[in-house]
Amino acid sequence: METHRPRSLRVALAQINSTVGDLEGNTAQILDWIDRARGEGADLVAFPELAIPGYPPEDLLLKPSFIRDNLRYRDRVVAASQGIAVIAGFVDLEGDIFNAAAFAYGGELKGVYHKVYLPNYGVFDEDRYFQRGRRCPIFELGGIRIGVTVCEDAWYPSGPISVQAAHGAELLVNINGSPYHAGKREFRQTMIATRAMDSRAFVAWVNLVGGQDELVFDGNSMVFGPEGELLAQGASFKEELVVVDLDVGSVFGQRLHDTRLRKEAQEDQQHGLEVSQVMVSEAPQERPRRPRHSSLATPLEGPAEVYEALKVGTADYVRKATRFEKVVLGLSGGIDSSLTAAVAVDALGAQNVIGALMPSRFTSRESMEDAALLAENLDIRTLEIPIEPTREALAGSLAETFRGTPEGLAEENQQARIRGLILMSLSNKFDWLLVSTGNKSELATGYCTLYGDMAGGFAVLKDIPKTLVYELCRYRNSIDGAAIPDRVLKKPPSAELRPNQTDQDSLPPYEELDPILQGYVEDDRSVEELVAAGHDPATVRRVIALVDNSEYKRRQAPPGVKITPRAFGRDRRMPITNRYRPQS
Repeated sequence: METHRPRSLRVALAQINSTVGDLEGNTAQILDWIDRARGEGADLVAFPELAIPGYPPEDLLLKPSFIRDNLRYRDRVVAASQGIAVIAGFVDLEGDIFNAAAFAYGGELKGVYHKVYLPNYGVFDEDRYFQRGRRCPIFELGGIRIGVTVCEDAWYPSGPISVQAAHGAELLVNINGSPYHAGKREFRQTMIATRAMDSRAFVAWVNLVGGQDELVFDGNSMVFGPEGELLAQGASFKEELVVVDLDVGSVFGQRLHDTRLRKEAQEDQQHGLEVSQVMVSEAPQERPRRPRHSSLATPLEGPAEVYEALKVGTADYVRKATRFEKVVLGLSGGIDSSLTAAVAVDALGAQNVIGALMPSRFTSRESMEDAALLAENLDIRTLEIPIEPTREALAGSLAETFRGTPEGLAEENQQARIRGLILMSLSNKFDWLLVSTGNKSELATGYCTLYGDMAGGFAVLKDIPKTLVYELCRYRNSIDGAAIPDRVLKKPPSAELRPNQTDQDSLPPYEELDPILQGYVEDDRSVEELVAAGHDPATVRRVIALVDNSEYKRRQAPPGVKITPRAFGRDRRMPITNRYRPQS
């Protein structure tokens, strides 16, 4: 390796939107982006974790045929690596299966890296499928030493990245399938910058974009310099080729002044990793190319980031997972259905969204006006189907059975269930996917009706607390006119299942409820801790009881976009049969 002259490398990070199981489509996409990177004069292009089979493949990994087919498509990617180094995620088979990264060049597979740290928390379940990697190859491309790792490996300060750096790697490429949740981007950025500084190396971090069931991936690929400086940044939630020129020759000089890596190289046996050097290409490839400015996209933040996550998650669920082209939802004139409709329109186009207005004897004139105005503002088709005739027929059918009992919750919920029946009938008849409109606060407390407003194939706001619903509505109005009527934002929320009903008849005010839910559901705070944080003791006990008693409902809810650090479903897995109750 020559150290006395500048050594530059043009690196491309392809943050693509792959689809689980679509081996043919994913591979075609990868080949297209290899051509794009080659056209940009890149020496190396990196693709996300498991880009070939799609991420996460879950129990597809238990099918031997899937593993074999994924290897055949990997070979196609390898064959396309003429004149450019390609790093791409796939499932390797070597006695057992591994979450792996292929390093290809010149149409040949030069080596494979196996993921060392397999996450088994939150939405991750990789110990269920993969064997842990033990080898730590370093690839030399034109005199530049490159370390390759996969996702979780970068989260450990003394893991494979530090081992590769200690053995001379100057560029560290980490390929990812890192799911989004609000606030994660800033944490990631700090972590990757720290790895670059600790390693005295360039770190290129590439991530997926797009939705997969309840997960959504935000891209935001990054490249950092040896001093932790951000050199390139990919866009949020968009496919993009992030291209950056790196002066890798600067690494050697900086390391002469830092003895930490020398000591780590002497002590690396503690990691249990087998380090090897792999020659990819001895001489740098000479090619005429113009200097270029690095991509430095401004990442989305706050409600803009959350709204885009909902939009991408909804669009990809409909596009990838279902045979439906259009969606239908109930429009009540309330805040939740208004936001759901807006997200659906932005994700799928107004021509693919149908709103059903289903007034009852308790539906106010204002609600009907607000629903109609929303539909007009969003330019979506509506159907008006009153539910009173159906309610009367059902009441007649149950009259004898219910005789002598007072009217109550069962009669109220009949209205929600009639609406669910109507919506599912529209879905079946016209091949429209039913999207439900409930939010996380309602789902947490059970303030929702099984086989009624919970019915549907996708729950857009499943992980959105009620207070955030209002914030997102205000954001949506700020970017494209006041599509959501002002009265919707100001009136008290109500299910309108009985006269003068409001949500606060059954729940604490959402400004009080949502912080308690965050503490109990997302942070696992005890009663004592929540009370110490300033919440009313009686309210805390009441909210916790509502949450604990509603697990069976949540287990039957449709999937929805993960937004918070701990969403119901993939993240929070509580037993339905559970007699533990927090002590006050």
